[in-house]
Amino acid sequence: MTTRRTLLGAGLVAPFLLPGLARAQSYPSQPIRLVCPYPPGATSDNVARTMARALSERLGQTVVVENRAGAGGAVGTRHVAEAKPDGYTLLNASGGNLLISPYLNEVGYHPLRDLAPVAMAGEAYSLVGVSAALPVQTLPELIAYAKQHQGELNYASSGIGSTGHLRGAMLAEQAGFEAVHIPFPGSAAAVNSLLAGDCQLMIDPVVAPSVQQGGKIRAVAVVGAGRWEDFPDVPNITELGLGQDWPSSGWYSLFAPAGVPEAVIGRLNAAYNDALAEPDTAAALRRLGLKPEPTAPDQLRRRLAQEYAASGATLQRLRIAA
Repeated sequence: MTTRRTLLGAGLVAPFLLPGLARAQSYPSQPIRLVCPYPPGATSDNVARTMARALSERLGQTVVVENRAGAGGAVGTRHVAEAKPDGYTLLNASGGNLLISPYLNEVGYHPLRDLAPVAMAGEAYSLVGVSAALPVQTLPELIAYAKQHQGELNYASSGIGSTGHLRGAMLAEQAGFEAVHIPFPGSAAAVNSLLAGDCQLMIDPVVAPSVQQGGKIRAVAVVGAGRWEDFPDVPNITELGLGQDWPSSGWYSLFAPAGVPEAVIGRLNAAYNDALAEPDTAAALRRLGLKPEPTAPDQLRRRLAQEYAASGATLQRLRIAA
């Protein structure tokens, strides 16, 4: 027979038996920090700010973007990996800081062990942008010019170990030319070097506005899944016989520290995917070169594992080191 004392005892014990459930039911009860591991103005920063606004509306708490740049995204990523696993410190991640940097430096975290996948903002397109000062209009013309001027072209990226670094090296390898990698502290600084004519080539979504405005940067190819709808006349690099076996690494996603309760991960995933379905948010991401893609945490975890292995093999083949 159940007594009043038994019921009271069960009520006192239950919170200690189910601490994760209790936290999840009240989550979020305070502002959330969304760490961007790159400087302001980078595509990662713009994606983070777009999703922070959308999440704030759906979670009923302020989501504040915090830029912690450095070491190819490793500084901010390590900060999140070492944070308390309560769901109040999150990471706006990309291929560079999860798939490349850990192979090049002692970053202090392992992407498959120390971070928990939450949701994906979407696949990211990039443009192969060239300085309009170059006498080329197409990717084949760029390749022919680069072969005639071996080692004379500079290609800019947002830093050593960035996606732009890897893609520039893969393009040079596949096309058979040599170029000099010039790393910058963020993609905004890198695209400025292209505008100034100090560098002649860059593969990054951040060049898109300058291409659309016309003048100093010309797009000769798209990198991503098919053609970019904002640049329908620019061929995908695979149409030109290149890029078929490149590791993707072209996405932006939400991660949390490992150990965050599954119920909190589920709450964040639902809010994130709901935001992607909202027309204004989806349109904002498309302007940044993303194709919104709702994803479950397990799907993202499997993809991360596959691309992490593929990126490591590519870096080793190209002998890319910090």
